[in-house]
Amino acid sequence: MDDKQKKRPAVVNGDGGIDGVLATAIRNGEDLCPIVRHAFEVGKPEVLVNQLRSIVKKKEVEIEELCKVHYEEFILAVDELRGVLLDADELKNALSGENSQLQDVASSLLSKLEELLAIYSINKNVAEAIQMLKFCGQVLNLCSKCNTYIAEANFHPLVKTLRVIERDYMQKISIRVLQRAIEKRIPAIRSYIEKKACSDFNDWLVHIRQSAKEIGQLAIGQTASARQRDAELRTQQREAEEQGRLGAGDCAYALNVEQMEEGSFIKFDLLPVYRAHHIYTCLGIQDRFQKYYFENRLLQLNLDLEISSSQPFLESHQGFFSQIAGYFIVEDGVLRTAGRLLSHSQLETIWDTAMAKMTSLLEEQFSGLEIASHFLLIKDYVTLLGATLKRYGYQVAPLLDVLDNCRDRYHELLINEFRKQISDVLENDTYEQMVIRKEYEYNMNVLSFNLQTSDIMPAFPYIAPFSSSVPHVCRIVRSFIEDSVNYLSYSSHVNLYDVVKRYLDKFLNDVLNEALLKIIHNGTLGVSPAMQITANIAVLEHACEHFLRQAAQLCGIPVRLVERPHGGLTARALLRATQNAAYIELSNLVSSKIDEFMDLVNNINWTAEDPPQMGNEYINVVCIYLDTLISTAQLIFPLDALHKIASGALEHISDSIVTAFLCENVKRFNLNAVMCIDNDLKALETFAEDKFRSTGLNNAEKECNLRDCLTEARQLVNLLLSNQPENFMNPVIREKSYGALDYKKVASICEKFKDSPDRLFGSLSSRNSKQSARKKSMDALKRRLKDFS
Repeated sequence: MDDKQKKRPAVVNGDGGIDGVLATAIRNGEDLCPIVRHAFEVGKPEVLVNQLRSIVKKKEVEIEELCKVHYEEFILAVDELRGVLLDADELKNALSGENSQLQDVASSLLSKLEELLAIYSINKNVAEAIQMLKFCGQVLNLCSKCNTYIAEANFHPLVKTLRVIERDYMQKISIRVLQRAIEKRIPAIRSYIEKKACSDFNDWLVHIRQSAKEIGQLAIGQTASARQRDAELRTQQREAEEQGRLGAGDCAYALNVEQMEEGSFIKFDLLPVYRAHHIYTCLGIQDRFQKYYFENRLLQLNLDLEISSSQPFLESHQGFFSQIAGYFIVEDGVLRTAGRLLSHSQLETIWDTAMAKMTSLLEEQFSGLEIASHFLLIKDYVTLLGATLKRYGYQVAPLLDVLDNCRDRYHELLINEFRKQISDVLENDTYEQMVIRKEYEYNMNVLSFNLQTSDIMPAFPYIAPFSSSVPHVCRIVRSFIEDSVNYLSYSSHVNLYDVVKRYLDKFLNDVLNEALLKIIHNGTLGVSPAMQITANIAVLEHACEHFLRQAAQLCGIPVRLVERPHGGLTARALLRATQNAAYIELSNLVSSKIDEFMDLVNNINWTAEDPPQMGNEYINVVCIYLDTLISTAQLIFPLDALHKIASGALEHISDSIVTAFLCENVKRFNLNAVMCIDNDLKALETFAEDKFRSTGLNNAEKECNLRDCLTEARQLVNLLLSNQPENFMNPVIREKSYGALDYKKVASICEKFKDSPDRLFGSLSSRNSKQSARKKSMDALKRRLKDFS
């Protein structure tokens, strides 16, 4: 076609053969637009119009010629058509006659046919009426059942019946009156069902709130029973381990199956909830019931979380926590068994609300408590509540965190209460050795605290090395440990023993040790009470091991872990320091008593004219006192402490003798006075030697003999009685025989020493006599000491 369009302009431009080309295009039905456009582009549209007119004329001529050729045939066709019309009229008249005859014959049959059709219509209407009556009878039967269910308040089949009527019958009821009546009554019945179900559910709400406390108490009681069984099993295990540790024999372990219970959950009635939820679900308004349930139960919880201001929390806390426990046990049952009535997120929201209020309430109540036992009562019930609800999947860590945060407050109250008990026990003690007359008393006061010195049962009456305050203090410490473990147990502590040990250390340091120091330093003690206190402290220091074992047993850890190195109490070191303070106080009291007996400045005639025949009278009193002191100490002190007490007393006597020579009131003394003191020293040395052997100190591998405690006084007396006292300046002799003496003291004492008695005219009678060698030596010693100083 494009090739033809390219050739056409050449033909047009030549104005030759254009009619043939244009006619061919028209005959073929081609598009004439390119030819027309070209004609206008070359500016010759008139030529194109003339050509088109020429073609039209040619076609008209062709049509006329065609009509002339077929004219005769057309005439013949018209004549044939006229013949056909005549035949058709004849056929129509024949058919009309036949029709009249047929209608005459069939008129009777048509009347019968109409009668038959009427009968058929009546039969159909009757069948439809019967079918409709049967259908309406079924509907009315269902309506009657609904009335019966309403009368019996049997809502579940009532709802099902209504659903059947609506689904299967309502749209098929052809009686409009009946259909309208049923359509009007069904919403009323639904509303009635909803109100009745809601009323029954409200009754359940009231009932379950009243029963929640009983449910909670029963569940908490089961937890307490399980805890008690666990404690008994742990006790049996500890006893078995202790027997095994002591080598008491084989330990038999048995499992008491009868006491084991499967996880028994509390039973309570949720049938009204199930029924109401199912009815609301069948009514298609379950969302409304879920919202109603959640809002009302949350309202009940808020009421349960309010405490009465008219009753102390200590008296109402069990009922309060039991109510909360019962509430959430019921909610757990609803969550698990009531379908989608309560979701996990809703229950978590309720629990978080309750937890926030309970923790705030506990913190407020704990801050106002002033008695540790009240603290412990509330704590025990809180831990039981936590353990109970934990069984149902609730997170109770915030409750335990409150208890942990208040543990310092509890122990502060506990320490203050036991501080007064410790103080009263120590102040009311007579500090005399405890006399135990019966075996049960021995078991109660000695064996129960591991205070025995031998595994052999003693003969009764038994005189213990401690006073009555020691077992009393041990009982108080045991009570403190038990109360501390009771508070800290069943909490979030990973290492309970370390925490209990820390508080035990604090109690022993801040309470027991301070009370002992107060008794020691109050200035009213005598020698015997001070001696008994010193012995008591040693026993208490030894009892610290028992306290640790008891804490370990109560915490449920093996005793062997307590006996490891560096696992003891720091209080033992403080008690040892306190014992040293008691030793010092005892030594001071003994020294004061000895000073009263001796009073050497007044009891000795420093310028006696005649040589003494025996020692001074005071030395017998001192020996008697020392004998009593050492004998008493021997009953209650170990050999180390006994040696310390005896050596301290003898050293003080030695110091007193040296101090007497140095006293300013003693202006001078002679040889007879020295000889008198020598006799006293001999008596003391004999006493010390006897006691060293009789008390068994000689078998204790002691490097220092009791007699050695008098060394300084003995060396001084020996020096004053020596024929050659100037040998003191010889380093070898001094180191061997006078090593305990001090230069300055010797110089001062020697200045006071006069070698002759103070007789009347004694100096005149001896004026021309030859000075003795002793006097010369003494004078030489004085000069050399003076030069040395």
